[in-house]
Amino acid sequence: MKTFNTIYANHAELPYLAPKYEAELLSKPIPKRNMIRTEEGLLPGHIIMLWRINFGTYTNQSSHHKYFYTTYGIDAQKELDWLIEQGYVKLDTAFDSLRHLSAPKLKEFLKVKGVAGLSKMKRQDLDKAVAENYSEEELGRLFDLRSYAILPKGETILSKYPEIIAKHPQKKF
Repeated sequence: MKTFNTIYANHAELPYLAPKYEAELLSKPIPKRNMIRTEEGLLPGHIIMLWRINFGTYTNQSSHHKYFYTTYGIDAQKELDWLIEQGYVKLDTAFDSLRHLSAPKLKEFLKVKGVAGLSKMKRQDLDKAVAENYSEEELGRLFDLRSYAILPKGETILSKYPEIIAKHPQKKF
């Protein structure tokens, strides 16, 4: 049986080897094209991560999809942290992340503040009432869920490399 280094000897760089997927990476190697960096120093896996974040559904509680490890050869959490450090992505505030919480959860928060008329409030009214009754710091202590948002630098990369996204299996999120 071939070794990891033998299989990936002709790749521009070695992919990240997640122990959980080691057998899969030895039997079905990551394509060479997925280990070639762009002029900005990004791998195709970074661009696919930006694409996923751009949908607005990626959160700090989302599990990283297997394809980051088995198709793109990146350590998803480490590379997400790097994208944040480099200014491609940001972690949203508690207020920005409210959209991921249910209306009943918002009503719980407002009940604590003694807000009346909750049963008649629509989602937009609940969001407004939370903004009127909580500071960012107070709200941030109530829940841990935070969404990620793509920044202009990340949007530029997405528009520059549509061919990388086009090669990724498309699915509506």
